[in-house]
Amino acid sequence: MTIIALLVVAALVLAASVLGLLWRTTTGRARRVRGAVVSAHEIGTGELGVRATLLQLSTPMCTQCPPTARLLDAEAAARPGVVHLEVDVSERIALADRFQVLQTPTTLLLDAEGRVRGRIGGRPRPATLARELDLLLESPA
Repeated sequence: MTIIALLVVAALVLAASVLGLLWRTTTGRARRVRGAVVSAHEIGTGELGVRATLLQLSTPMCTQCPPTARLLDAEAAARPGVVHLEVDVSERIALADRFQVLQTPTTLLLDAEGRVRGRIGGRPRPATLARELDLLLESPA
């Protein structure tokens, strides 16, 4: 190998490492957002929670979606009035476009009116999810 080829390979490895670390630090973290309202009709599954809804946007090939669903189910079951709904975005492409879903799972935290109050891209960290849900339930509408 020539020195130029070695430098190109080293640069590619470095760039991939930096991008991987950047992706890892942002995945599973919550962002507080305020905006759009999601209706039960738009989701196409069940009713929204009386106090809050954990809306999981998934795809059939997603490997992190089943463990995320178990985590969201457990968090919803531990809090009265909170439900977990899972939507296959490959069947609800308009929903994926509307919320610019670039990875699955993506979890939207909805208040009692269906207003999006938070978003977690990737598999949520349990402590982050619990904290964000507690903040949502404590905050006024």
